[in-house]
Amino acid sequence: MALTLDTYRLLGRSGLRVSPLALGTATFGTEWGWGAEKEEARKLFDTYVERGGNFLDTANTYTDGSSERLLGEFARGRRESLVLATKYSTLRTPGDPNSGGPHRKSLFASVEASLRRLETDYLDLLHLHVWDFTTPVEEILRGLDDLVRQGKVRYVAMSNVPAWEVSRMQAIADLRGWSPLIALQVEYSLIRRDAERDLIPMARALGLGVTPYSPLAGGLLTGKYSRADLDPGETGTRKSFNAGLGMVTERSLAIAEVVKQVAAELGGTPAQVGLAWTLRNPAVTAPIVGARTPAQLEDNLGALAVGLTESQLARIEEVAAIELGYPHDVLAGDHLRTVTRGEMVIDARR
Repeated sequence: MALTLDTYRLLGRSGLRVSPLALGTATFGTEWGWGAEKEEARKLFDTYVERGGNFLDTANTYTDGSSERLLGEFARGRRESLVLATKYSTLRTPGDPNSGGPHRKSLFASVEASLRRLETDYLDLLHLHVWDFTTPVEEILRGLDDLVRQGKVRYVAMSNVPAWEVSRMQAIADLRGWSPLIALQVEYSLIRRDAERDLIPMARALGLGVTPYSPLAGGLLTGKYSRADLDPGETGTRKSFNAGLGMVTERSLAIAEVVKQVAAELGGTPAQVGLAWTLRNPAVTAPIVGARTPAQLEDNLGALAVGLTESQLARIEEVAAIELGYPHDVLAGDHLRTVTRGEMVIDARR
């Protein structure tokens, strides 16, 4: 059965209902050198919401604050029907050491600024954006819980945080009766599957809904890159940006080629196949799509109707396979299975 934007899913271990594709709004504004001007951003917002979408993702420093400002303006008159998610911890004022980081001072100041830009008196979902290994987890959790108790934040979540820190925080929150984490935003795509090692299994075990960002690997899975892009050439473009991040490799191009072939078989587009693969993961609640034009958004939304065959999935999985590494590979090996189970057959399904 094909999904639609109004086929809502529960976010983690909460009753919050969100669309199966979230609209990322880092493209709202052109301050970063790419993105959508105001009128084009408005079309993106309207297209998504009119199709039944309710889950919108932003951050306090996306496009230098324009993302939140534009989203707040567009949401006027329909705020209650939307799930607005933002983030904090990135540096808001260069030179001010306390304008960034996950600590309490940064947290409260950032949330107040986001509330003003979004023209709302509460945030549906607040992520800690980037971990910095300096602030005690108890300080972070207590600050988040205080904001929930004040009514300024409804739910809390993590992004770009090591799995062991997230699991520790969830345990502390449960033991102290603080607001639990309900979501985990991670980079995840056919090209970047590292989250499968620990982050995604942890999220499933602890009740966090996974909302992958960059599910098309910065555009690499759309089929618009070639081997000519291995040498980025000019700087200041999205392609050179991705090349600088190490995204454009022989491996990633090989994956994109198989995705392109499967898309041709289905009569769809590579972007739709890349998103459809991500949507199949039972831990994933809603990939975040970051379109720059209405046409790109329409194309991405078409992923909800894509059905991949077992044969097609096998081909994609083969070219995109990763090693899980220690201890996962060792624990899954024949030797340890033999010394711990012998000939026993154990049904470990849950």
